[in-house]
Amino acid sequence: MTGVRIHVYEDGAIPAELFARAEALREQAWPGGGPHDPALRPVAMLLVAPDGTVPATLDILNKDIVHGGRSYRASGLSAVVTDTAQRGKGHGRQLVAAARAEMAARGADVGLFTCDRSLRGFYGSAGWDVLEGSVLIGGTPEDPLPSDAPEFDMITLGAFFTERARRNADVFRNSRIALYPGEIDKLW
Repeated sequence: MTGVRIHVYEDGAIPAELFARAEALREQAWPGGGPHDPALRPVAMLLVAPDGTVPATLDILNKDIVHGGRSYRASGLSAVVTDTAQRGKGHGRQLVAAARAEMAARGADVGLFTCDRSLRGFYGSAGWDVLEGSVLIGGTPEDPLPSDAPEFDMITLGAFFTERARRNADVFRNSRIALYPGEIDKLW
């Protein structure tokens, strides 16, 4: 599909027609997923074809975290989906790589998220590094949800955008990272 463009929208600013198309696409992968917690300052990224269809979409969630005694502006991927009829054409990879660049441009120090182990190659091909031995702790401090819980088969991926984050990248490897995104988005 030629002529696809990436559109970036702050939370609540997606035009109604594109919002409906993106939501229908998300329902393919996460039926009843619902909106993100506004406290995570969601940013939607949509790949839009010239005919107005949306072959892929994802959300970037953002929050400040403290890890290894330092604070960081962290961003992560959520609700990444490519239309089943459009898979294998590079749309998801294009969007995931663009999201990495968008996070850096918006001032994130680090990008962190988890995915199913089977998606390691896909995210790696879009510029994300596996943080071996790292676990994201979602949920809340009172009700934590670690990405290494027995019901998950996940890996943690990351990117270090600022010089300070690159200097301290080793503290993110082989560690438990307290993300605590909350009750609505238990683990981004």
